[in-house]
Amino acid sequence: MDLSDLERIRCILPRGLTVYKKQLRDVLTVYLGKRDFVDHLDRVDPVDGVVLVDADYLKDRKVYVTLTCAFRYGREDLDVLGLSFRKDLFISTFQAFPPLPEEKKPLTRLQERLVKKLGNQAHPFYFTIPQNLPCSVTLQPGPEDTGKACGVDYEIRAFCAKSMEEKMHKRNSVRLVIRKVQFAPEKSGPQPIAETTRHFLMSDRSLHLEASLDKELYYHGEPISVNVHVTNNSSKTVKKVKVSVRQYADICLFSTAQYKCPVAQIEQDSDQVAPSSTFCKVYTLTPMLSNNREKRGLALDGKLKHEDTNLASSTIVKEGSSKEVLGILVSYKVKVKLVVSRGGDVSVELPFVLMHPKPPEPVTRPLSEFPQTDAPVDTNLIEFDTNFLQDDDIVFEDFARLRLKGLKDDKEDDEAYC
Repeated sequence: MDLSDLERIRCILPRGLTVYKKQLRDVLTVYLGKRDFVDHLDRVDPVDGVVLVDADYLKDRKVYVTLTCAFRYGREDLDVLGLSFRKDLFISTFQAFPPLPEEKKPLTRLQERLVKKLGNQAHPFYFTIPQNLPCSVTLQPGPEDTGKACGVDYEIRAFCAKSMEEKMHKRNSVRLVIRKVQFAPEKSGPQPIAETTRHFLMSDRSLHLEASLDKELYYHGEPISVNVHVTNNSSKTVKKVKVSVRQYADICLFSTAQYKCPVAQIEQDSDQVAPSSTFCKVYTLTPMLSNNREKRGLALDGKLKHEDTNLASSTIVKEGSSKEVLGILVSYKVKVKLVVSRGGDVSVELPFVLMHPKPPEPVTRPLSEFPQTDAPVDTNLIEFDTNFLQDDDIVFEDFARLRLKGLKDDKEDDEAYC
């Protein structure tokens, strides 16, 4: 499938719904209402969509749709001799046509509208993402890395075949990358506070360090204020104070390994604490991806191609979840370190949560706000040439059509995101 065949059609509705379309040579098309599916800890947003297939192209075959959650832990160009640096954490298959009685469910509102407009060749599909699967995370590639980036991603794939066992080339299928995301909880945890006391050899006098944050939950791009208080009753001199924000990524695959990377730091040589004195200061840091573009392996929020992203959000794990299928767990800590002359370092760590705020619920506009008209309105969901539609509480407005043309590094259509 050429890039000229890739199309993203966006139809914005007052209820915040967005319809995305991706097609294969006008014979196989997949429609999705959104690309981000929220993990609410007690449930995950269901994946519902519609696949439209041309009858002459389908013939005597069946229509299948698969949802795959995969963890790529090695560069794609290293996949040789049948070895693949990729582990499928979850695979689910839905037979959209002919539908299986045990898989049949009531149509969602989006599916009702699409099936009604597209006709008998439109077939709904459903998926339920298990709660214990990881959120979408991308590991930042190095400047010379090519191919798909390492990390956890979700992919929907639609194709026609006589059976699931039939080998299908990737160019004869429609694939869309979606994301599983989490938003900040409504209630924040207790204020992070940490303290430590260092006793030195051959001395009964100590050095006390106390650090705290003003809150536990921060949003991306929000400055973090770190309150540092030092009581130096010892005969040692604190030469400098270092404050840093560190990202920790626990890679849970065949075994668990932890990687840490500083994403913001302040080092003040002028902040010295003499013997028998005290020191108090508030340091402000803002962890941003823009200041860490060159750090390979840094965990980022799952990236949709041709769109920017940010540092990975903290992972909220439901109690009792198995770490064997969690993929990448992300957490953050502020580290405060005192460099003591001839006495080593004294440090404390303050864990905190870095996430996006939960988007506001869409407000439904009453139908009385819209003008009444007796003239028929064409509601073509394929062409999206409708100016106005009044049907229950759903109103279609003008659309925006974007074509992805002449983009670099698009060797395969599997790297094109809809």
